[in-house]
Amino acid sequence: MFKRLRADINAAKKNDPAARNKFEIWLTYSGVKALSWHRWANFLYRIKLKLLARITSQFAKWRTGIEIHPAAKIAGGVFIDHGAGVVIGETAEIEEGVVIYQGVTLGGTGKETGKRHPTIKRGAMISAGAKILGGFTVGEYAKIGAGAVVLKEVPAYATVVGVPGRVVRINGEKITDLTQETADPLKEEICHLREMVFEMQEKLEAIENKKNTNK
Repeated sequence: MFKRLRADINAAKKNDPAARNKFEIWLTYSGVKALSWHRWANFLYRIKLKLLARITSQFAKWRTGIEIHPAAKIAGGVFIDHGAGVVIGETAEIEEGVVIYQGVTLGGTGKETGKRHPTIKRGAMISAGAKILGGFTVGEYAKIGAGAVVLKEVPAYATVVGVPGRVVRINGEKITDLTQETADPLKEEICHLREMVFEMQEKLEAIENKKNTNK
């Protein structure tokens, strides 16, 4: 537990240019505190003291503004920057070197069973307000843009932006074939509604013509 705490403090020192020293990080950084409470809650959960584990996680949420389910698996060396509004679900897994900013959700869609929350691989960065929903994997050193909503697997070294999230770069190079990624569901729905209106107009005209013929 103390080894992971040292790794968390080192990660904060490495990733936050405002960090002055490790002692200050240990005393004041809510992300480090939330992870420390989570280590204890996770231990309680694993030894079947699940109610006590949930009480611990809720206390940590009250103290830090960061909600982590006690069953989530989080390696040492993860950095949660600021952290307010971060939510990490029960079956989420986070490897070392991951950076998570405020308002991030690692959640589920509410439709799955079993592995419902994402796995975040080593070195990935998840920007403020991003939502990653589902039991898929975000690859090593991937970058998720601020406010993105990610609903499917992300390759290693990819950059994802938008709602729904789409891959725009891999290894720093722009993706030229974005045919599937740039599909606009709203545009598709409008086109579908327009086709329905045309069909209804044709049916109404046919009914009017029939009435006029019978007169």
